[in-house]
Amino acid sequence: MAHASHNILRFRAVTVRYGRRVALDDVTADVPCGSLVAVAGPNGAGKSTLLRSILGWHPLSAGEIRIGDTHTHHQLPRFAYVPQAHQVDYDFPATVRDVVAQARWPARRPWQRLTAADHEAIDRALAELEITDLASRPIRELSGGQRQRMFLARAVAQGADIFLLDEPFAALDRRAARELTHILRAWRAQGRTVLAALHELDAAREHFTHALLLSTRLVAVGPVAEALSDAAIHAAFDESACMHEAAPPVPRTAIFPR
Repeated sequence: MAHASHNILRFRAVTVRYGRRVALDDVTADVPCGSLVAVAGPNGAGKSTLLRSILGWHPLSAGEIRIGDTHTHHQLPRFAYVPQAHQVDYDFPATVRDVVAQARWPARRPWQRLTAADHEAIDRALAELEITDLASRPIRELSGGQRQRMFLARAVAQGADIFLLDEPFAALDRRAARELTHILRAWRAQGRTVLAALHELDAAREHFTHALLLSTRLVAVGPVAEALSDAAIHAAFDESACMHEAAPPVPRTAIFPR
């Protein structure tokens, strides 16, 4: 892949602790530009912690994360995060368009309204994810697949080119999973980069180009066939038998997962 000829993300000795418990231990890895990367591993391996550390939501105890040669906190607009389904309160009185529009508010000052350019970006995102007809629908009325498309549209409306997805296939039926796979492949063709925390190893092997296999420490990284080999999987799950990720609880919120 021509667009994957350089590394867009660099992890160097990344360590995250929650009190005395180590959630990530000395992780060093590179993520190629334009790749679909499965962040895989058993429960408690540090998958979600890694994604949130990229965004600065979990401070590093040691090491650094760079986008190219720049620290990620200088390039946060390039990242878009799609939360796990259970982290969202779908009873909140918001429409699909309201949620997608949230991508544009961080660039506005508190007293400013969205501009014509903002509304155009929202419209394009709704169209790209094929949910324009759902724009006025309350989020509580959406199916699992529609909710997923809504959050993907919000990520697109943000203008990001690096997407961080937390368990994106969870709670999706087969049809919605196939649709998500189609979306991810289209993003890759456009040169976008995706990191997705996954526990479904079959999905990781089938739909992703690369994998980063964790068991608190880095077990393997590289093309998916190599990083998720049987030997690597056995090593990761054997190591995790007595380890559990000690992440603080994530509250359910109306829209944002923090």
